[in-house]
Amino acid sequence: MMRILLLSSAFNSLTQRVFVELRDRGHTVAVELALGDDDRLTAAVRGHSPELVIAPMLTTAVPEAVWSAYTCLIVHPGPPGDRGPSSLDRAVQDGVTRWGVTVLQAVAEMDAGPVWASAEFAVPPDAGKSDLYRGELSDAALRAVHLAVDRIASGSYTPRTPPEHTWRPYLRQEERRIDWLGDPTDTVLRKLRAADSQPGVLDAFLGREWYLHGGHPAPGFTGPPGEIVATSDGAICRATRDGAVWIPELRPRRTPGGPATFKLPATLALGGDSATFKLPATPALGGDSAPLQGRGTVTGGAPPRGQDQPATAGGGEPACGSYSQVTYDEHGTVGFVRFRFPGGAMSTDQCRRLLAVFREARTRPVDVIVLGGERDFFSNGIHLGVIEAAADPAAESLANIEAVDDLVEAILTTTDRLVVAALPGNAAAGGAMLALAADEVWCRSGAVVNPHYRLMGLYGSEYWTYTLPRRVGPVAAARLTGDALPLSATAARSLGLVDRVVECAPGVFAEQVARMADRLARSTSLPARLGAKKAGRERDEAARPLGAYRAAELHRMRAVFDDPAAPYHALRSAFVRKRRPEGTPAHLRTG
Repeated sequence: MMRILLLSSAFNSLTQRVFVELRDRGHTVAVELALGDDDRLTAAVRGHSPELVIAPMLTTAVPEAVWSAYTCLIVHPGPPGDRGPSSLDRAVQDGVTRWGVTVLQAVAEMDAGPVWASAEFAVPPDAGKSDLYRGELSDAALRAVHLAVDRIASGSYTPRTPPEHTWRPYLRQEERRIDWLGDPTDTVLRKLRAADSQPGVLDAFLGREWYLHGGHPAPGFTGPPGEIVATSDGAICRATRDGAVWIPELRPRRTPGGPATFKLPATLALGGDSATFKLPATPALGGDSAPLQGRGTVTGGAPPRGQDQPATAGGGEPACGSYSQVTYDEHGTVGFVRFRFPGGAMSTDQCRRLLAVFREARTRPVDVIVLGGERDFFSNGIHLGVIEAAADPAAESLANIEAVDDLVEAILTTTDRLVVAALPGNAAAGGAMLALAADEVWCRSGAVVNPHYRLMGLYGSEYWTYTLPRRVGPVAAARLTGDALPLSATAARSLGLVDRVVECAPGVFAEQVARMADRLARSTSLPARLGAKKAGRERDEAARPLGAYRAAELHRMRAVFDDPAAPYHALRSAFVRKRRPEGTPAHLRTG
């Protein structure tokens, strides 16, 4: 076992996963954030006296005083010999089918050190950079990190320097820019996906400049290239020269001297509905315009009704190729309520849409309802960006919490069928507590769970004071919410937060879950389980009503929301604007 220090520009998803998995293996792990002060960072590293330094994500070079004194491993998002700050961006924009991760030793020249380990992975054709980073790349990175650590611990391995190097320069906006008149749809999608989380693709329309975040195909839509031709679930549909694409989020370009901007659902960022964008009065569809079947497909019956309207093309007619963040599918006696919100954040409107579909699922002839997406985030709780942009952030904070609470309450009070929360990826704060409302929690092996609120200055709601102690006990519940540290899927299972860990690649999680859910629905013990569930809910309600838990939690939350001096407001603003912290939080430095 080793004393390992992680150096990272932020405690991002990959850094968290390296942190939790190394701890699971018995290593002592601490974190120092690289915040631009080399002398301060060097002094901090010396204070830790690490046996090994690992940098899972750095946007600056490791100080020479660090790499010359300690074995320092860099996790580079590219195969051996690949170098440069935009490796993964360029891989996605170039449309590669295979890529890799390299764990190399830091030297004076960036990404040129000897290689301790590497791993390859297939690149899904429709994955965005951030999804790929948290999925296939993250899996490969952990394989390589574990191998590198084992090799260093053995003392018998000699790292090798690749015979050739390929330098990939920073991918500037000039290369990312979309030529709406000239670029075909597949090129537009690759450019959007290569910048989906950061930095976005800079573009100009409707009288100002925007960064476009995320891209999905919109088959069936056409129109003047670059024009907005439809809206759906907060996304805008823009025509290309030979089709169209859905763009779910926008970020205004920062004005000189102005405050930092942040991502928002596209229609919210633009400030209105489809009428605002002056859509044409007739459908802009190419070919047949078959109606969209509600929110998904249902085997053996009509699709459920959702409260949202499907996408419109021009005059409001339903269109094929619609963009939906919440869908419903049914296979046998299993209903799948699937949702995928950008960044895992759930606004008031998104929560209400999800609740509407869940309520419809409860009216269907199913015995098991599976709640969760096919890949990437499960949920990170309330949408801090939408709250920050609101005219009254305190009121919007409360509305958002109430909307999540309504969803959790609906899950907890579903006693005539089993509910499964399927976590294909990370879950945090209210999103982690949302999962606990289900009867069973199934988690992909690569997911990281953060069951706490403290770092955002919040007490928390989502009935966590009922569900968390019920699963892990009051002592562990207090420790988890107080320590505010992430957990691996394996650690979450050992504590009782997770019932099953699904060992699989990101792309096959949904298939594995479907098979498991089918077996659960066919189980001969299902009627007895449902009976015990109903009786247990009645006993718990008699002991203390769910409404009492909710009222007590919301009392604490309202006090924070309504206090302008509460840390939550400053923390929220800093989070959405990605402000650099002043130092490494104490709970990360001690591990």
